[in-house]
Amino acid sequence: MPEPILTLDNIGLKAGTGWLFSGLSLTIDARDRLALIGRNGAGKSTLLKIIDGSIEADAGRRATARALRIGRLEQDPPMTGCATLADYAGAGGAADHKLAALADQLGLDLARPAATASGGERRRAALVRVLAEAPDLLLLDEPTNHLDIAAIEWLEAWLDRSRCALVVISHDRTFLTRLTRNCLWLDRGALRRAEVGFGGFDAWAEAVAAEEERTAQRLDTKLRAEEHWLQRGVTARRKRNMGRLAKLMDLRETRRSLDRGPTSARIATESNDPGSKILIDAKNISLAFGNRAIVQDLSLRVRKGDRIGIIGPNGAGKSTLIKLLLGQLAPGSGTITRSANLAATIIDQHRQRLQGRTVREVLADGGEWLEVNGVKKHVAGHLKDYLFDAGVLDAAAETLSGGEQSRLLLAREFATPSNLMVLDEPTNDLDMETLDLIEEVIGDYDGTVLLVSHDRAFLDRVVTMIVALDGNGAASISVGGWSDWAARQSVAAAPLRPKSAAAVAAAPKKASKLSYKDARELAELPARIEALNRDIASGEAALADPDLYARNPARFASLTARLDALRASLEAAELRWLELAEMEEQLAG
Repeated sequence: MPEPILTLDNIGLKAGTGWLFSGLSLTIDARDRLALIGRNGAGKSTLLKIIDGSIEADAGRRATARALRIGRLEQDPPMTGCATLADYAGAGGAADHKLAALADQLGLDLARPAATASGGERRRAALVRVLAEAPDLLLLDEPTNHLDIAAIEWLEAWLDRSRCALVVISHDRTFLTRLTRNCLWLDRGALRRAEVGFGGFDAWAEAVAAEEERTAQRLDTKLRAEEHWLQRGVTARRKRNMGRLAKLMDLRETRRSLDRGPTSARIATESNDPGSKILIDAKNISLAFGNRAIVQDLSLRVRKGDRIGIIGPNGAGKSTLIKLLLGQLAPGSGTITRSANLAATIIDQHRQRLQGRTVREVLADGGEWLEVNGVKKHVAGHLKDYLFDAGVLDAAAETLSGGEQSRLLLAREFATPSNLMVLDEPTNDLDMETLDLIEEVIGDYDGTVLLVSHDRAFLDRVVTMIVALDGNGAASISVGGWSDWAARQSVAAAPLRPKSAAAVAAAPKKASKLSYKDARELAELPARIEALNRDIASGEAALADPDLYARNPARFASLTARLDALRASLEAAELRWLELAEMEEQLAG
């Protein structure tokens, strides 16, 4: 059995007149891979600082194994006093050759002046520093922020090979699912632990919420909504997710139908279907800065209702493409036609709108009411929809946490009348609950969405098509989410195998739809997946009993074996659903 390398025993930390934590205990073993989950403001980053010893608790005890090396990646690492990124990366004491090797793999120029480095370059430098230190325990606070997909996948591979223990805070579902084997849930000053990876978190959290509700009912009380992390309801959220998924599939099929050749496209454009109206029509546009091509001969139609995800390496020109489409830049060649009624609103990731203003001033220019989708709403009610307590109404917006500031901007901008919403990296600094909220808001938005993001799971859950820039001027466009685009890239990159004439002649005619058996299986799989999730949640709730092993080791072993089988069945069912859904899309296309 692995030896504990760090223990927190009954830790307490004061915050103002109360306690942020009280009676918090945690044991980390050498092989642990922990996802630390909690809503913004719960104290996740503070807990990491207690773990690495940079903050001393007001109560309790912290103990570590002898000579334990701890590395912590901060959300916004301070680089004051560092002339270059090399100065910052080298301050950790690692050998120059290790720093250079990691920087090369991450595509980072360490000679870059720290003062002018972009967010992505600063994040890469921080990763180089902490990884080069070769810690026994690695604490990562939003490590994927400002990284492009290639860098995120490199980091996933590096961490997967590493032998260090890991505690990670991240909004990136794909990153957490691929790397973690245990979950820590920080909620209302208490810390719960489950021996499941992030992929099993929702089911476990649902079981915890259900037990709390039963306890509340037995006590004839009601949990206050603003206190409950799961007030929106894991079960309800999952049902909404299924509904949004079905709606998203319909939108993707509509978008695909509009691009099936010139005839169908012309008919769709000329119809009275509001979903076919073109907001932006870019034809053969090109733009270069000096000798560097940003886009070359790109044609793109942005229609009402589209949810377009723009992806590509950092510096590939994603923000530049948006400026071209909105008319903030003129193309070097080609034409861009925009609808006369185009009304765009842009969420400024630099948060300039918040400076020197209160929450009320940001939302309603200091008033009591605002209009949301044609309906008059009180600012307090609108705040509640975005998971705020009304008590923050007159607080300075700049005093909110980074995630809360992002959420406030979303609350403001989605209340602004528009038919085009531009979101640039909207998932940075947000917790899982807020991401679910954004997915709902985008799903309910009547207009069109242009979205720049490196969050693969988020793209899969909200967009109808992908525009991928390669950084050299080329762009690929495909209907679907990030996984659909990645799968097509893999097929395109596969070597072509020549077929003999006999093989071509013998090839069966391509089907135009799923077989009856496959279609029936696809229809039945969601219910099976839901049932498996319920069974897994029930088993995990039973295993969460800390005294179960000592009291009944045979039942503990039986439950563990059954859970392993259920998880294997769930994974197989989910993979089969994805396989059939993709097959259905390809046959329809």
